[in-house]
Amino acid sequence: MTAQLIVGAVALVVVAWLAASAEAGLARVSSFRADEAVRSGRRGAAKLAQVAADPTRYLNVALLVRVACEMAAGVLVTYVCLEEFQDTWAALLVAICVMVLVSYVAVGVSPRTIGRQHPLNTATASAYVLLPLARVMGPIPQLLILLGNALTPGKGFRKGPFASEAELRAMVDLAESESLIEDEERRMVHSVFELGDTLVREVMVPRTDLVSIERSKTIRQALTLALRSGFSRIPVTGENEDDIVGIVYLKDLARKTHINRDSEADLVSTAMRPAAFVPDTKNAGDLLREMQQDRSHVAVVIDEYGGTAGIVTIEDILEEIVGEITDEYDRELPPVEELGDGSYRVTARLDIGDLGELFGLDEYDDEDVETVGGLLAKALGRVPIAGASAQVELPDGRTLRLTAESPAGRRNKIVTVLAEPVREEAPAP
Repeated sequence: MTAQLIVGAVALVVVAWLAASAEAGLARVSSFRADEAVRSGRRGAAKLAQVAADPTRYLNVALLVRVACEMAAGVLVTYVCLEEFQDTWAALLVAICVMVLVSYVAVGVSPRTIGRQHPLNTATASAYVLLPLARVMGPIPQLLILLGNALTPGKGFRKGPFASEAELRAMVDLAESESLIEDEERRMVHSVFELGDTLVREVMVPRTDLVSIERSKTIRQALTLALRSGFSRIPVTGENEDDIVGIVYLKDLARKTHINRDSEADLVSTAMRPAAFVPDTKNAGDLLREMQQDRSHVAVVIDEYGGTAGIVTIEDILEEIVGEITDEYDRELPPVEELGDGSYRVTARLDIGDLGELFGLDEYDDEDVETVGGLLAKALGRVPIAGASAQVELPDGRTLRLTAESPAGRRNKIVTVLAEPVREEAPAP
């Protein structure tokens, strides 16, 4: 009798081993890989495609078989130990130790390792068993899943097999390490998850970097600003820069002037569109879906005090997923380029201390700004656009003329600044 019980327990552990390997294999095989196997004429691929078409159902069947066999084997081992040992506690302790070891090695580690290493073979073999077994069991596995979910805190019912975001991220990393996907694809998948935790204020263009136009300006002035700055959508301000009353589009300006040249003298407020407003704490993923539904490309971001924090475009959000969007004109520039005659072309991000060194200063500092681009913006009193020029005075009394050069990148930021000394004209004789 004891020998028969031990043989039965071993048989149940073997079945649990097969069910665990089937779980691991099916979790690694997608419907796309199953379809590829069918096209290649692989034996058993048709059955695998049936399983891959409804993976939740068959994973739940494998899960139920594994748990049932594992529990039944534990009961048999416990019964054998109680028969062999006179001390009940000693028998229970031995049974627990045996089943922990068996469950960890024979049901936990070994089958899952094989299923992950050979997912296609494992899943194909398991399909021969799971298809008829699922028909016999009917709705029992799904009913047990629903019962378990009803007792589990959370929203609604889930289908199983209880995959979490962390598990999916780990699978993506594993796929990249096995060269199934590229590193850029792995980063993109991770970025999609991170987008759900990203707030709008983290991706917006801050108000200090906005190029805007007053609603009292004319359409001709707005068209000139759009062409000079390179922006196709420009915020329209009311009483001050913090009061955005609408958005003017370059195509609307061009269409209006094309139809009637006299409309160039009209106010820009006649061509602007209403602005959409969103709080800076809004989820970036939710905003992306709303923009897609509303066919909107730009929204004004409002801070907690009701003031304008910046604007966000659909491209800003997409960059969080695919990375920075550049064009064929973007190129890597040296931080400093000597032009001769004491003039230099420098990057807008160059530290003003380095700028001072170019002109023979041991120290050059400004408590308000740190970069050449910031220094130019401070001298202008606004965001610089291409061609904007201003003079700044050096600590030794000399004067520099800073001129913003052509913008680059999707946000049309000023990349380089021309720095040249202003020479005093000699007095007329």
